Amino acid sequence: MFRQLRAIPDLTAVQQLGARTTRTDGGGLTPREVQVLRAVATGSTNRMIAEELFLSEKTVARHLSNIFTKLNLSSRSAATAYAYQHNLL
Repeated sequence: MFRQLRAIPDLTAVQQLGARTTRTDGGGLTPREVQVLRAVATGSTNRMIAEELFLSEKTVARHLSNIFTKLNLSSRSAATAYAYQHNLL
């Protein structure tokens, strides 16, 4: 519709907004890693995440390690900030 109305600046703005809010790739994370990241961002401990997702605590720890490596993060708080900044919650 924007194109038909020749409202190219508005079309560009809508496309950019959609790109920011519909990001689902999680920066190269697997769907399970995104689930773990979301749980971390809500303040859940590894034990709580393990129970919620039916995983072992060791598996949760491994997912967190992978998340930190893939996103070049060093802490749970940095992971939480990433989740909020990239609309993963």
